[in-house]
Amino acid sequence: MSQNPIAETVASLMPRAKAELAELVAFQSVADWAQFPRSESEGAANWVAEALRAEGFQDVALLDTPDGTQSVYGFLPGPEGAPTVLLYAHYDVQPPLDDAAWISPAFELTERDGRWYGRGAADCKGGFIMHLLALRALKANGGVPVSVKVIVEGSEEQGTGGLQQYAEAHPALLAADTIVIGDAGNFRLGLPTVTATLRGMTLVKVRIDTLGGNLHSGMFGGAAPDALAALIRLLDSLRSEDGSTTVDGLASDAVWEGLQYPEADFRADAKVLDGVELIGEGTIADRLWARPAVTVLGIDCPPVVGATPSVHASAGALISLRVPPGVDTSEAIKLLEAHLTAHTPWKAKLELEVVGQGQPFQADTSSPAYASMAAALREAYDGQEMQISGMGGSIPLCNTLTSLYQAEMLLIGLSEPEAQIHAVNESVSPEELERLSVAEALFLVNYAASKQV
Repeated sequence: MSQNPIAETVASLMPRAKAELAELVAFQSVADWAQFPRSESEGAANWVAEALRAEGFQDVALLDTPDGTQSVYGFLPGPEGAPTVLLYAHYDVQPPLDDAAWISPAFELTERDGRWYGRGAADCKGGFIMHLLALRALKANGGVPVSVKVIVEGSEEQGTGGLQQYAEAHPALLAADTIVIGDAGNFRLGLPTVTATLRGMTLVKVRIDTLGGNLHSGMFGGAAPDALAALIRLLDSLRSEDGSTTVDGLASDAVWEGLQYPEADFRADAKVLDGVELIGEGTIADRLWARPAVTVLGIDCPPVVGATPSVHASAGALISLRVPPGVDTSEAIKLLEAHLTAHTPWKAKLELEVVGQGQPFQADTSSPAYASMAAALREAYDGQEMQISGMGGSIPLCNTLTSLYQAEMLLIGLSEPEAQIHAVNESVSPEELERLSVAEALFLVNYAASKQV
């Protein structure tokens, strides 16, 4: 990295950043009170609030959002007439999944092979630390040249929409000229990337009932309608033979124009087992960034251990549908519900419940903010040019903010493929954290300059 005063300052702050990230990772802030205590999320929220106060932020507040969680807000005034930049991250995390599969404890930041391991290290507690590093570097080198608002969400991973609803009810609070979402990642470790599109998403609970109660499979099997078998058949209707998503009426043939994802790289990143085929058709970029994707997230049925010889009366599942840019999520939900209704076999009783949703997002890459970020990333990454990619994941807040403010929006972050976010052994590259913190600081300088008359 080219050494300038900002880069030197960030480098000197990295030991402090590691210690702070370790404190933040230690909170088991999964926003699902059935799995983890609410106090863990509240502890993380208070930690974030205190960090903002320590940096001189005003109006720091824990916002009680409609989904029962808290988002943390703060405002740092800049020079008179300067533009306002909103910096976003989230402190809630995914569950650790299989604790035994973690090489080191999930909620204990551990350095290994040049990376820092822990749940949330990259997604997205590290994103908040990135914002702090950038602001501290600017304060040490002449001051922050813009007004800064920070919002750190408490339920992004749950998809319950609390912050979106809060923003819609309090539209002035997060108003900004441009927004930096610190919850994406470089396409490849060390390759500076801004994410320009996100798929939307919906979560739908499915329940099938066929009988008044479970029956002996020897006495009734073969004629009694099995709810679990009906569910399996219904879920199978959502994929074609090659694994492509097939929701009746939902187009799945869009093409991604831009940065491509080589199949060999994807197989390695996804850790696909030797000999196992990928699903779908088209380029990898088509499948990940331009087309819908359905995933069965969980099934309610008896486990193998302890199972009895029964015909099952009820079965359920949680389905995720990722919605590509250009498709309205509300319409996609209607199509999904119609598909599930039409494909339920044997006239079984079907119940559907939408438990989360968010719209897809597409940025304006010709905006002045993108030019400012391109220059910043070029300097932070030793002359490498900024790449623009899509991302298959969803950040529902993006569309809410752009619709409320018509603000320019950039998505950067620490979730490059090696980070393995949402999986066991999630980690962050400290070098990536350092470079992106420098880039964000330089971006704020460049953006302020671009707005001067």
